[in-house]
Amino acid sequence: MAARQPQRRPVVVLYERIVEAIQQGIYPPGSLMPSEPKLAADLGVSRPALREALILLQEDGVIDARRGVGRTVNHLPQRGFEQLRPMEQLLGGGRPMRATLLRHDIAEPTDFSAQHLLLSVKDRVPFWEVLLELDGLARCLAQEWAAPQDALRKVLPELADALREPPQPPSSMLKVLLEAGRELPLRGASTVVASMLGQRRGRQLGRDADTPALLATQVVRVGSVPVLAAKYLLPSGTPALPIMQAR
Repeated sequence: MAARQPQRRPVVVLYERIVEAIQQGIYPPGSLMPSEPKLAADLGVSRPALREALILLQEDGVIDARRGVGRTVNHLPQRGFEQLRPMEQLLGGGRPMRATLLRHDIAEPTDFSAQHLLLSVKDRVPFWEVLLELDGLARCLAQEWAAPQDALRKVLPELADALREPPQPPSSMLKVLLEAGRELPLRGASTVVASMLGQRRGRQLGRDADTPALLATQVVRVGSVPVLAAKYLLPSGTPALPIMQAR
């Protein structure tokens, strides 16, 4: 009997349909996306479902949304901070950053982690939320998901073991990954888009909800296998990210 394919979240399937349409030139890079009502009708989906997918596409830098203009398709693939280095090193510039582990959990997949780690709705994956501070100020809120433990053990058992317990001293998951996989063919792909902190993240970073921020996303693979997906929220005033080539 053929193995049953894992069930994908509807918003992830819709995300992939739109990306495929962009790649096929139906919505060419640089063009404006159709209005929400027309796009929902073209794709045969509800507007609430479409809006969820569009938010995810915007977070990943596939499209840009500007008030009064609409949604613009970006050129793929996106170019971002492509050097595989821990955020502590990229932002610290040689100075030590203080890391506080806000959450260390085995969590249900989000739309973001399901998309980039190829998860099913039944998967449970390691999730860390880490606050990074420099000179006494919050500089980065890191949200990082790893592949399921059984998948990690096939390609990087050292990381699977390292993620079982909270890191001491606290650090980002990417830092632990790079230490565990220093001899492996790791590859990273990233995007950087403009955003706002919002209420919850603003409280975590000690800033107003409407503070401008950069949202950097990163997916790390061992060969072709995705092992980590991350979001890094950087409020205004954070040191600039160096733009370099992927490892």
